[in-house]
Amino acid sequence: MKPQIKIVDVTTGEEIIRDATDAEIAQMELDAAEAAARKAEAESKAAQRQALLNRLGITEEEARILLGGN
Repeated sequence: MKPQIKIVDVTTGEEIIRDATDAEIAQMELDAAEAAARKAEAESKAAQRQALLNRLGITEEEARILLGGN
């Protein structure tokens, strides 16, 4: 079953629901892959930051104070 696309004309309230085209499906898959890559990168950076804090034996708030952050 193909994903559905819903188009709403806000001036008339008319709604159109149709199957996504192959190009739209490909874009959805690309968008999902890019979002997954961004999430994985953010999780990796967070893990690296936490590992560094653990090695230093300080909290994130203490690191902010040391670095002059708010």
